[in-house]
Amino acid sequence: MSVTVRVPAKVNVQLAVGAARPDGFHDLANVFLAVGLYDEVTVTEADELRVTCAGPDAGQVPLDRTNLAARAAEVLAARYGIEPAVHLHIAKDIPVAGGMAGGSADGAGALLACEALWNTGATREELLGICAELGSDVPFSLTGGAALGTGRGEKLAPLEVGGTFHWVFAMAGRGLSTPAVFREFDRLAQGRDIPEPVASQQVLDALAKGDADALAAAVTNDLQPAALSLYPELVETLKAGRSAGALTALVSGSGPTTAFLVRDGAAAEKVAEALRASGTCRSVRMASGPVAGATVID
Repeated sequence: MSVTVRVPAKVNVQLAVGAARPDGFHDLANVFLAVGLYDEVTVTEADELRVTCAGPDAGQVPLDRTNLAARAAEVLAARYGIEPAVHLHIAKDIPVAGGMAGGSADGAGALLACEALWNTGATREELLGICAELGSDVPFSLTGGAALGTGRGEKLAPLEVGGTFHWVFAMAGRGLSTPAVFREFDRLAQGRDIPEPVASQQVLDALAKGDADALAAAVTNDLQPAALSLYPELVETLKAGRSAGALTALVSGSGPTTAFLVRDGAAAEKVAEALRASGTCRSVRMASGPVAGATVID
């Protein structure tokens, strides 16, 4: 018997970052939007826990117990006294180490798939609690849609969205480590007073109205200077997308994927074509959101 779950990528339309906490994390005001790029996680009964992966950048995905999908299976199994004897196969389409929560998506997908396979009866609240144990972005991968994440991003409040937002994503030639980007944020912030992170009312209003122009004027990412410091070539990618008519351009999360908000599907095609021709990125994808979170499809 097997279960397959489809789980989306995310883009941060606001990422406000506070000062480093004593535990090493940072308080965030993180406005998530789930977009239609997906990984699929298939869980099959097996003799022991193992992970396989196929798709773009699959060679960069760890196949040991550090993989969030494996950890999700282990945590759920331990909670319900089950042996985590499953084969987890990840059909990877979300960029790896790209700031779009691909690893978190796999963790949420595996958790939902294992719950369905084992029929544990775990409540949605229990699953969200396990997601928060696994990582800051994992709860949103489970819920999808749009949400404000506070704390380190794991405390979610759903947000209303009044329309569909169209995006183009440019994949960089190499990855960026999220911890390294936060360390660079801390280095760049030395000697400065960092305000408490709060959600932008302009961002929330633009989402609620489905207003792409208003959202483009309001998006921010406090990690962008750190990502550009570690990967300065991204500046040229951002310029290329803006020059092609994107309403705005930003680094997605901790990067290095860059995100371009456009008015509609036709504008997305134009910006995507220009980015492919620019020679500033490895590949280009188009997606829209919001979309549903982790969903059992088979």
